[in-house]
Amino acid sequence: MSNIVIVESKNDAIFMKAMVEKLNCDIQVEPPIYIDDYESLEGLSETKLITTLKELEADLQKRDIEKIGIIIDIDNYSEPERLQLVNKCIEQVFEAESLSSTKQFIDISGDNGTNAKLACYFTNVGGKGELETVLKEIRAIESPYADCLNSWQTCIESQGKEINQKEFDKFWVSIYLRYDTCSNQEQKQAGRKCSMSGFDYVMEHKKDIWDWNNPALDDLKEFFQLFC
Repeated sequence: MSNIVIVESKNDAIFMKAMVEKLNCDIQVEPPIYIDDYESLEGLSETKLITTLKELEADLQKRDIEKIGIIIDIDNYSEPERLQLVNKCIEQVFEAESLSSTKQFIDISGDNGTNAKLACYFTNVGGKGELETVLKEIRAIESPYADCLNSWQTCIESQGKEINQKEFDKFWVSIYLRYDTCSNQEQKQAGRKCSMSGFDYVMEHKKDIWDWNNPALDDLKEFFQLFC
């Protein structure tokens, strides 16, 4: 049987795969937690999510899918608002009860008579944010270059300008990767090895720049344990 997790982007998939690998090692579950495939939405929209779910519904039988997870950013929405979006998309594709919370399965049925379980999780820190918000929270080494952006932000605001928190977090992570975690050798190929565009390299070779035991990851770990 297969377990599928739908994510918003390539970098979300890279991070979630690394998390699953960590959980397999740390919690020693039998059978191990595993994700067989990652369906990328490449940015979130109602239409894209419905299309992805329809494709999965058509594949349920031949792919022998048992459990489906949906992971999307909470951004600046509330959990009820995000649940409303996900439920609206689900009801366009499956016969199912509504999701009333994250990290809980509901039973879904497709037109071809196949059944599966589905749950969702919203990437966040303290009820807001996205992947970069989480990455900023779980940095594991000293980050003087990135932290100096706080002074830059204060300077910007003193000039009557502003940068929203989402864009600030993205900027912070980019500086953290480029200057706080990049070796002199890696800086010769900074675009490929020290940036979010090279996130696959970062997560393969430098997992220790993140604190995988940070409490900010507890809810996400709980979500993945549903797939044991």
